[in-house]
This record gives sequence, C-alpha cells and structure tokens, in this order.
Amino acid sequence: MFRRASAQILRQAVRYNSTDTSLILERSINRVQLLGRVGQDPVMRQVDGRNPVTIFSLATNEMWRSGEGEGNPAGDVSQKTTWHRVSVFKPGLRDVAYQYVKKGSRILVEGKLDYGEYVDKNQVRRQATTIIADNIIFLSDNIRDRT
Repeated sequence: MFRRASAQILRQAVRYNSTDTSLILERSINRVQLLGRVGQDPVMRQVDGRNPVTIFSLATNEMWRSGEGEGNPAGDVSQKTTWHRVSVFKPGLRDVAYQYVKKGSRILVEGKLDYGEYVDKNQVRRQATTIIADNIIFLSDNIRDRT
C-alpha cells in the first residue's frame, strides 16, 4: 500500500514539475449563477440539423447609493440593469425551459460563460456572450397564470 501511494505522489510531482505541457493537468472553473427576471418568453431554434436550443434573456439588477458621505447619509439610489442571453442545450432542461420559463418569471440560472461570434443581417461580424445553462431554479409562479 505504501509503495502504491508513494508511486502516485511521485507521478503527481513529476506531472506538476514537468515542462512537458502534455503532462500538466490543471483544473479550471467556468461557473456562473444569475438571479433575475426573464425578459422574454423563450424561443426554440434549430440550425443546420444540430440539436435544438432554447434561448431567452434574463435581467439582473445592481443597486447602489451615490453621494453617500458625512453630509448626506441617505444618498441617491442608482440602478443598473444588465441583460444576459441564456441558451439551454441539455435535452430535458431545454424542453422544461421552453415550456415553463415565462416573461417576468424570477429564476436562478446556473451554468457557464461562452463567447462566440456571429454575422448579423448586415454581414457585420459581432461578438456574443452567452450563458450555457445546466440548471434552472424557478423562484416565482408564472405571471401569466396569475392574471
């Protein structure tokens, strides 16, 4: 047992101290959590025979007080809204998102950031940031069902 453990430690030491890039194994994290409200009902798209994807937008808000200081403890409240594009590729989650995510719903999205490019209708190359969702937690009833 001791030999096996020491051999494993030696292999790890060689791997991490080696200059051979094929031996170096690093861990990395690409995780994001967004808590906000859905800006539009989802759409499902399928391009060139690839798997379908459900897409929707999510708004997050950041609030802060400006002008805080000794003379003005309250300050003015400012708010910034950021819009995020969320794509759902996972088959079961994709269908649930398409069916149950509705405009105005409050949800928590967990996933990863993805950066890509596309060509718009004017043939201009644009960059896009997308959240690839792998989990959605519903935090409010559907607004449509209440009205």
